[in-house]
Amino acid sequence: MSEKQKQNTEASVEGNINPDMPPEPEIEEVPEVVDSAEETGKAAKRKKSTKKMSNRAYLKALEKLEAELVHLQSWVIRKGLKVILVFEGRDAAGKGGTIKAITARVSPRVFRVVALPAPTDRQKSQMYVQRYISHFPAAGEVAIFDRSWYNRIGVETVMGFATEDQVQHFLRMTPMFEKAAVKENGIILLKYWLEVDMDEQARRLEARITDPRKQWKLSPMDLKSYSRWYDYSRARDRMFKETDTHWAPWFVANSNDKKRVRLNIIQHILNSIPYEVPKDPKITLPPRQKRGDYKEPKLTLKRVPEVY
Repeated sequence: MSEKQKQNTEASVEGNINPDMPPEPEIEEVPEVVDSAEETGKAAKRKKSTKKMSNRAYLKALEKLEAELVHLQSWVIRKGLKVILVFEGRDAAGKGGTIKAITARVSPRVFRVVALPAPTDRQKSQMYVQRYISHFPAAGEVAIFDRSWYNRIGVETVMGFATEDQVQHFLRMTPMFEKAAVKENGIILLKYWLEVDMDEQARRLEARITDPRKQWKLSPMDLKSYSRWYDYSRARDRMFKETDTHWAPWFVANSNDKKRVRLNIIQHILNSIPYEVPKDPKITLPPRQKRGDYKEPKLTLKRVPEVY
């Protein structure tokens, strides 16, 4: 950790977000990296010559980051931090793989993944964010939302599941809702948008069609959303414009290379939440008890065939 991070460790929960975050943009501005779908595609094509990261280099870098995530986990528990990570993006943008990389070596009791199904009739009658708030973290927890309340401006807007009045209300209320979560409840909120270009998205969706291991990921909704690329672009731009705030900014990650985006996001999380690395405890295994009068019984048990 940098000396700056160590100095900031004892700051208030409100100050846990890295002070080097960019200032709040003007309301008319949209992040330059995603001004339009056309520009996103052009930028991606310019980067196509970039060599893909090797699996060996990826695993080596990931191993170091996983160790730091364990240190962060200890700090979250020790300080009673409440963290929310929001992952949004088009279908096949790499949200699931990134979340798996984050959670692979940490406790599922601390790093909880929230991936909610379609709302029930009862939930539809509730306040829109109610079913999401019930999954918010308590002290010492990290809640990871694989899609979140931003479904309203995403799939619900594009597919016509929400009215324009509902969408406008959502965009008007969300910054205030998130400000209350951050400023009044001490939640550290990091929102990530994974940006994938047209060609790469098509390649990944085609792989889901042909690979039996991935077919479960493909839904009729994916196919419908695939055909509405520019509707999603408009919804995304509108979302950025109205909900990219100083207290809850959006962070856009290029996800055309799955390995790199996972590493980049994990590193960003570690940089955004100041923490201290605990000293390694001295742990030794205690001696085993003696056999005493124990005798292994003769039981007829069904065994798993050793095929491999």
